[in-house]
Amino acid sequence: MIPWTILDSAPLPDGSGDLRLKQRGSEFSIMLGSNELMNSRLSGSEEALAKLVCERLGPSARIKMLIGGLGMGFTLRAALSQLRQDAQVEVAELIPAVVDWARGPMAPVFAGCLDDPRVQVTVADVAGVIAQSKGRYDAILLDVDNGPEGLTVAGNDRLYGAEGLQAAKAALRPGGILAVWSSGPDHGFTRRLKGAGFATEEVTARARRTGGGARHVIWLARRI
Repeated sequence: MIPWTILDSAPLPDGSGDLRLKQRGSEFSIMLGSNELMNSRLSGSEEALAKLVCERLGPSARIKMLIGGLGMGFTLRAALSQLRQDAQVEVAELIPAVVDWARGPMAPVFAGCLDDPRVQVTVADVAGVIAQSKGRYDAILLDVDNGPEGLTVAGNDRLYGAEGLQAAKAALRPGGILAVWSSGPDHGFTRRLKGAGFATEEVTARARRTGGGARHVIWLARRI
C-alpha cells in the first residue's frame, strides 16, 4: 500500500493545534490531531448539503449563498452545478492555508471551481460574516466542524448556540435556509433550531457518492 505523505501543516488561529494535509497517490486527507476532517474519496454527504438546499430553494433568480468552510470544495462544486449563472456564492474560510492548498496540491480536486465568476472566497471567520450580513443570504451552509460544536476551533461553538442561530436567522432573507452538516445526530441541536423559530428538517446522507459509508446528518432549517 502507498504510504501517506504529509504535504503541509497550518496552525489553528486559536493555537489549539494544527491542520495537516496528507496525500496518498491521488487521495488527500485533512487531519486535526487523530480526527480526519475530510477525505477526497468521501464526498457524498458534503455534496448532499448543497443539493438538498438547492432543491428546496428551487430555480430562484439571483440566489445569494454563503458557505462556511472551503474544505475540499465538494459542497461548493455541488452548489455551482445546481445554481443559475446569476447566482453568487461566497465562501468564508478561516484558515488561509486551506485556500492555498485548494489552489496548490489539491487543484485537481477543485477542478477550477474557484475561478468560476459566481464564486468569491473570503479568508474570514464565518461567524463574523454572518453577524455583519442582515437579510443578505438565501442560504447559509455550514461545514466547519464535524458537527454542531466547535471541534476545529473552540470559538465555533457560538455558531450553534441560541445567539449564533439568531444571527444566522437575521442574515437570511425570509424563506432562507440554514443548513448544517454533521458526522452524526445531535438532538439538542435540533431542539435549539426549533427553539430559534426555524422550520427544521433533519436528513441522513451517506458518506460515499455511491450510497455507502457512514451515515451523516444534515439539518435544513428554514426561516419562517
